[in-house]
Amino acid sequence: MTRLKAVTAIVVVALVLAGLASWLVYDYLSKKSEEIKTSKGQGIVIAATEIPAGSRFNATQLKIVGWPTSSIPPGSFTDPKALADRISARPITPGEPLTEDKLIPREGTPGSGIMSYIIPAGHRAVTVGVNEVAGVAGFLAPHSKVDIVLTAIPPGSTDANTTISKIVLQNVPILATGQITDQKEGKPVIVPTVTIDLTPEDAEKLVVAASKGSLQMLLRGIRDSALVESKGATISKVLGTPVRLLMQAAVQRAAAPGKPVAARQAVVRSHPSPAVDTIEIIKGTSRSSMQY
Repeated sequence: MTRLKAVTAIVVVALVLAGLASWLVYDYLSKKSEEIKTSKGQGIVIAATEIPAGSRFNATQLKIVGWPTSSIPPGSFTDPKALADRISARPITPGEPLTEDKLIPREGTPGSGIMSYIIPAGHRAVTVGVNEVAGVAGFLAPHSKVDIVLTAIPPGSTDANTTISKIVLQNVPILATGQITDQKEGKPVIVPTVTIDLTPEDAEKLVVAASKGSLQMLLRGIRDSALVESKGATISKVLGTPVRLLMQAAVQRAAAPGKPVAARQAVVRSHPSPAVDTIEIIKGTSRSSMQY
């Protein structure tokens, strides 16, 4: 009887150990299977090419790749068809997963306008009207940077001859041209408006400037971001100080036929001829003079 109990105990212990070993093997294989699934990942949609902000997705821009299940970004897509007619809210680089927060909400939902998504925090979008010349012949495009020149008569003056042109804003980013957020087929597009990115303070300056004179935009080079000191340009600075020309024109107008002789003489006396310097040149026995 004692021997039977011993055999029974051994069998029970063996069964327990076998069960424990089976459970350990099962647990190990389950974890390995999960690791294999995780390493293979789940298929999600990523960008196959560079996608500019405001672009409507097409099949050539998207592809599906395996992504580790444990690190799939929230809001990812598993089917490219779900992105049909959707528009990117910001630039997307190749290999970047497509997620809902990178897309503009569907039309009709609050905040579905693209401009609200591309304005930097703390800045404002301001639209100004331009013509073909002021718009640099259509070469202004989103992501370009410009300086803005104001041409106006200074405060306190009514004389058009005192008109001054001065750079009032520098290195200003362009958000959109007209209703376009990118160049059309890589070619210049003539548009009647330019929407630019400004701080609230600079936006106030631009609005005042636009109401007081005309604006001209100066396109900057892609690598040029340096600020410049400008005192502005007036017609006197451009032409120099044409005092002699003005005096001669006044004398000619006064000497025009039809004016009384006394009036012509008075004008000539009030505008004496400018001083003339004379140089005498002697070559052997010949002499000559030059005046200037």
